[in-house]
Formats: sequence, structure tokens, C-alpha cells
Amino acid sequence: MSTHAQRERLLLADLLESAGPNAPTLCDGWRTRDLAAHVVVRERRSDAAAGLVFKPLAARLDRVQAEFAAKPYEELIQLIRTGPPRLSPYALKQIDEAANTVEFYVHAEDVRRAQEDWAPREVDPVFADALWSRLERVARMLGRRSPVGLVLRRPDGRTAVARRGAPVVTVTGEPGELTLFVFGRQAAARVELDGDKDAVAKLEGARLGI
Repeated sequence: MSTHAQRERLLLADLLESAGPNAPTLCDGWRTRDLAAHVVVRERRSDAAAGLVFKPLAARLDRVQAEFAAKPYEELIQLIRTGPPRLSPYALKQIDEAANTVEFYVHAEDVRRAQEDWAPREVDPVFADALWSRLERVARMLGRRSPVGLVLRRPDGRTAVARRGAPVVTVTGEPGELTLFVFGRQAAARVELDGDKDAVAKLEGARLGI
């Protein structure tokens, strides 16, 4: 049975392939080739991917990622489609689902929404609930750099506190849009912000996410 992560993986690969290697993305400074290389390195070079978390290793990550970005673009797309090697932790279904569902969703939107003619994606209710479940668990980590109190709210009224404090800004939207917002894609997320004008402005310009 296909998992959310598997579906998002294939969608991301399709979007990258359609966009070509030099299309813009929402990731600052990255073209589609760079984003594809990032996805491959994260799954296949754990020794380098540690630089995503440990800043002293960031230079090594940059070097390895540049090496992968220099590979033929079609090869990168195929590596994404086929997934990680058998000995990778990501090859385990449970880890893949937990670690890659949101990762691939966000990066797919990084490609989609950077294009001039992008259109909103219709997210089915089951996947929306899956995104919300993950968002509830990591909201405070993603919102820790918010300069104001931050509450995430679904249209049905369910909420998650991403950061306590005052003044408070409430961000309302569908789970996919809220996910993009707290991952630092505020300008691209289709949400409504309610709060003090200055607080809203600070939040819109803040660097959220990991």
C-alpha cells in the first residue's frame, strides 16, 4: 500500500522533472537542481547530511551537495524516485513516513509555488489530517524563533500553540498551508493572520522553521 511519503516522493520527482534543472524554487538561492541534490544527499549521504543539524559540519554538506548537483539532472530525479538504498534508515517504511511526508510535501510546494503559473493543490482530507497530526507534534520547535506568540488554527477551530507569549498572532488556514507557514514559507502560504498590526508584520518577516 502506498504511503503518504511515497506519494509525495513521486509527486516531487515529477514536479522537478517538469520544471527542469534551472527553475526557481522557494528555497533562497536554490534552483531545482540544488533542491534535487539536497533531497538525494539527505537520504544517501548521512555523513554529510548531518550538516543540516550540526553547523560545524555545514561546510562538508555544502561540498557534497555541490558534487551531487553537478551530476546529470536526470540521474538525480531517478535517485529521488527510487528512494534510499536498502541500508539507509529511510528505507524503513515507518521512518520514511515519519521523516519524509512533510519534507517532500514542503519541497514539492517549493517547486510548484515558485512558478509564475502555479495553482493551489487540492489536499484530500486524510492527508490534511496527517499533516495536522505532524504539525501538532513539532509546532513549538518550528515556531521557537517567532518574535511573537503564535497560534495555528484550522478552519474547523482546532488549534496548536507554536509559541507562547504576547502579543499573539493567530494564523488560520488548512494544514498544508499552516505547514508551509511555519516552515518559513510565510509569503507563499495561503493563510489569514489575526493580531496586532506590528506583531503581524514581525511574524511575516521572521525566519521560522528548522
